[in-house]
Amino acid sequence: MRTRTTRQGSVAAALLLALCAPTAVAAPVDSAVESADASSAESAGAALVARRAALAAASRGGGGAGLDFRACPAVEDLPSRVRCATLRVPLDYARPDGPQISLTVSRAAATGAGGAARQGALVQNPGGPGASGMYFPLVADLPGWERIAAAYDFVGYAPRGVGRSAPLSCTDPAARPRGPVQEPVHPSPAYKAERLAQARAYANGCARRAGAALPYYTTLNNARDLHVLRAALGEERLTLMGASYGTYLGAVYATLHPGHVRRMVLDSAVDPDPRRVWYRNNLDQARGFEGRWHDFRAWVARHHGTYGLGTTPAAVQAAYERVRDAVARTPAGGNVGTGELRAAFLQAAYYDDVWPDRAAALAAFLRGDPSLLAAQAAPDPASAAEAENATAVYTAVLCNDAPWPADWATWDRDNTELARTAPFETWANAFLNLPCASWPVRARQAPVAVGSQPERLPRTLVVAAERDGATPYPGALELQRRLGAGSSLVTETGAGSHGVVGGRNDCVDRHVERYLLTGATPGWRVTCTPHPEPAPVSLDDGAAGARRALLPPVV
Repeated sequence: MRTRTTRQGSVAAALLLALCAPTAVAAPVDSAVESADASSAESAGAALVARRAALAAASRGGGGAGLDFRACPAVEDLPSRVRCATLRVPLDYARPDGPQISLTVSRAAATGAGGAARQGALVQNPGGPGASGMYFPLVADLPGWERIAAAYDFVGYAPRGVGRSAPLSCTDPAARPRGPVQEPVHPSPAYKAERLAQARAYANGCARRAGAALPYYTTLNNARDLHVLRAALGEERLTLMGASYGTYLGAVYATLHPGHVRRMVLDSAVDPDPRRVWYRNNLDQARGFEGRWHDFRAWVARHHGTYGLGTTPAAVQAAYERVRDAVARTPAGGNVGTGELRAAFLQAAYYDDVWPDRAAALAAFLRGDPSLLAAQAAPDPASAAEAENATAVYTAVLCNDAPWPADWATWDRDNTELARTAPFETWANAFLNLPCASWPVRARQAPVAVGSQPERLPRTLVVAAERDGATPYPGALELQRRLGAGSSLVTETGAGSHGVVGGRNDCVDRHVERYLLTGATPGWRVTCTPHPEPAPVSLDDGAAGARRALLPPVV
């Protein structure tokens, strides 16, 4: 699941889960590849490094941080009140004194407003894998976060491989195609063969550029890094906000280190069933995206008076297809083809905040003005390096994490069948993940059996939207089941925006605030009514394209 954040986005900024489809992958049994037993070289190494970090934190004192927080480098583009530090961790935890990598960390200290007592560090992982949380401290300034920011240091970090944290790259960003990308609606055998060759070349590029480090970009190592970060912050137990992939990371951490869990908010949950990580999860996601694509079209149809795109979802689909056919012939703005169009409208399957802008762009295009569509869908050359890095980390972690089918026939069969009922994103997901079929790492991980920890976890809070396409709702039910009786699930019914916490739904945010401040959960399962749908934007008021969505755009 790939996610990205913006510098001023909400804590729920977790996006672009791009998985694939299910079938006869060699399914791991429902047991952890790594036990928490100290005989494991990696577990022993992580425990040793965490103890050293805790000792360093204790020796430094002064606010409970063993990290040397100073002014952030200019490249991070963070205000002066946010401080930055570097955390050294082993590349390979089986060799704790072997090659080291540096992870970047950011922090905004608890404000103490209203005399609030400091409760420690609130660490955030925004998902991905491949997203950076360095901007999380800025959330402390957003409306509604004042009481939490008074009690907690807000700590963000860039996980291994991301940003300046031992950055991973699989291709030269300058060499990437600049568009337009033209994707066929129904890929031919020749097109599939071309994409298969590209996937193999990409996987080889990852191996060539990363070298011997490639196998060490995994969820297990991300969890070990989080364990060391917790200790370096001077925290005996971790308080975490994880979104999207961050929910899976949090769940793996809780399974490996249950005694070091304080509180966890897990927003938009990935299904942690080892039999579904990662290949099978994609079937659920493709179907989920199809459902949200329908939700968007139904909303546009309800606002036919504004957009004129049709009074039924089918009519809106036909309007979209007319635009798709047009950009296949003549790219909008010279660089928006069918690939860029699909990617832009995938955002509508993630977030309803962008629905007015996307509908306005379709309507304007069909009225003869392609400028809105070009502005919304054209790739940003300034973010090419960041996008390449995010894709590289995403690919490496998912490919290393679990077994994938090695034969193209399996992928072709499963995705062909899936595309019959979920055509919107199925093949794009498949081709994104296809490097995992020929991944040049011999020993893949087997997914951790989340919930197999020997001791009961403290109370945790899972938050989910009932119609989330990126992380479909059954995953939240499975995660809660595995976390045990102390886990509470807050469901935003009838809604589907990915990432629920942080400004959309006051009911959800009240539960989250109460939990973080007191540890109290609302019960086994509670519901919140959906946040309001966005209002349509008239093409005549000049606002279309200028509005900012609550969350960042999907890439």
